[in-house]
Amino acid sequence: MIKVGVLGLQGAVREHVISVEACGAEAVVIKRKEQLDEVDGLILPGGESTTMRRLIDKYDFMDSLKEFAQSGKPMFGTCAGLILLATNIIGYDEPHIGVMDVQVERNSFGRQRESFEADLDIAGVAEDFAAVFIRAPHIVEAGENVEILAKHNGRIVAAREGRFLGCSFHPELTDDHRLTGYFVEMIKESKQLAI
Repeated sequence: MIKVGVLGLQGAVREHVISVEACGAEAVVIKRKEQLDEVDGLILPGGESTTMRRLIDKYDFMDSLKEFAQSGKPMFGTCAGLILLATNIIGYDEPHIGVMDVQVERNSFGRQRESFEADLDIAGVAEDFAAVFIRAPHIVEAGENVEILAKHNGRIVAAREGRFLGCSFHPELTDDHRLTGYFVEMIKESKQLAI
């Protein structure tokens, strides 16, 4: 059974757990850094990236998250989680985990009250994915090894670089589990490569 960790510091943790379980994998809510050793892949949920960073620092998670990223196990960042993965954040000198070769802009679709849904065509995943955008970032630039999976109004909102997957929206807030399923498949592939 594939074990998918969901970083449990902030954000829509329970919804990600439900989505992972709907894809036939086991979900583990990560509250302690030692638990990272137990999982095959990790979801960094949406929330508020500044708050999330404070909690990561408070609970001494950052080095462990960077080690996890280097371990070859897949990571999936949604909304604020995408910001955590990005190597470059507009307006910030330093990245957080900084492993995915993208530049992101925070809150680029407006504030909370400007939240919206949009149907996306996500390459290799779905042609009609109902994506929920809440104070969403977007990918301004993607490195040459980054595969762009989806755009909304010309802005990159989903991308993959090797074992790193990121999206601007909240796939866990709908009953459509296809993007989570895509990530579970990424984990299965990485486990087979590790054998």
